[in-house]
Amino acid sequence: MKKNLTKVILIALFFIMQTANATLQVEITKGSDNALPIAVVPFELVGPAASLISVSDLVASDLKRSGKFKPIDKNKLISTPKDLEEVNYKLWRVAGIDHLVIGKLNVIKPNQYEVSFRLIDVFKGVQVLGYQFSANDHSLRGISHHISDLIYEKITGQKGAFDTKIAYVTVERKQGVQPSYKLQVADTDGYNSQTVLNSTQPVMSPSWSPDGSKLAYVSFEKRKSEIYVQNLFSQQREKVATFKGINGAPVWSPDGKQLALTLSKSGNPDIYVLTVATKKLKQITKHWGIDTEPTWTPDGNEIVFTSSRSGKPQIYRVSVKGGSAKRLTFEGKYNASPEVSSDGRTLVFVQGEGNTFKISTMDMQSGFVQVLTEGPLDESPSFAPNGSMILYASTDKFKGVLAAVSTDGRFKQKLILSEGDVREPSWGPFRK
Repeated sequence: MKKNLTKVILIALFFIMQTANATLQVEITKGSDNALPIAVVPFELVGPAASLISVSDLVASDLKRSGKFKPIDKNKLISTPKDLEEVNYKLWRVAGIDHLVIGKLNVIKPNQYEVSFRLIDVFKGVQVLGYQFSANDHSLRGISHHISDLIYEKITGQKGAFDTKIAYVTVERKQGVQPSYKLQVADTDGYNSQTVLNSTQPVMSPSWSPDGSKLAYVSFEKRKSEIYVQNLFSQQREKVATFKGINGAPVWSPDGKQLALTLSKSGNPDIYVLTVATKKLKQITKHWGIDTEPTWTPDGNEIVFTSSRSGKPQIYRVSVKGGSAKRLTFEGKYNASPEVSSDGRTLVFVQGEGNTFKISTMDMQSGFVQVLTEGPLDESPSFAPNGSMILYASTDKFKGVLAAVSTDGRFKQKLILSEGDVREPSWGPFRK
């Protein structure tokens, strides 16, 4: 091959945890009218292979669930070129295809592969991207997601988030036995689900460290709320908050050194900041109202949180140095569960009216509010690290499910667990 291909070695096993049985199934519920047409040709398989995942199918699936692309069904492709020399650009232009992806999976020996791909701009008639990767059985799916990220970024100019993780809590209830709560981690398409914690008591509020190596969460395993930090590689965990009263809503600072959390050890629930290494605690708010659900601004200088100080739940911001809090939301009687996008421009939150709760966003500069979902019980929104999608908890036929919506509201999908309910989602950071 004449084009320059860069060889990348990816880590085969990212987490060392107990594999879970249940898998999240993705169901697209609303497509986008302005999705870009793209053709992902089945990759050429060179050498004997018993049962490998289809890299091209996974790439096409990733691009489709982003809402920004409309991959052509592989059974409706006008041709299946394997190399650049086989591409009939005129034919693809007439078919209205903007970009074409071709590739090869070379079986070196059992459990050792080379995967290469090329992204072709059909209208310019040139290759615009090409890479080659070493892979094994464990890393092949992750490399497929990475290929999707590279294609996504090249075409849209925005970093892809397919090769990231999500955390969530599952609840399974059976008659005559205690409920089973599991804190789990999975790929963004629901595969490779793995259990971080299994308990008969509630588990809540998972939060990713910025480097993706740890989760902070609330556990009631000792019949009271306590905050833990767990290393996802070693599985070792540390109890970091077990004060009298509420220990809740932990969230990592952008530098990974601190946790903002809610404590009621002095009476009313207030916002505190805990330095993880030294366990030094600093109180940020002190008010008769309920202050909870903290989240950080990307620069780490402010904390955005939910407070009842105006009589109803509304969202405020305050300096990490303390001081007076400034109210951010004014539209609606119930606004809670805030999170700020990685660029600091957008606030996502839950907006309630009566018994209906929907996911909304607000422009941090103009204050413009856009309602993205229909409800009736949508909660716990979490931005993708590139800010393109919002993951949240919802219901489907009286069952707890996860759902995702694009930040413009045009594209929606659900992630449904085969058994039990799933809640408390948190989208992990980019891979380091």
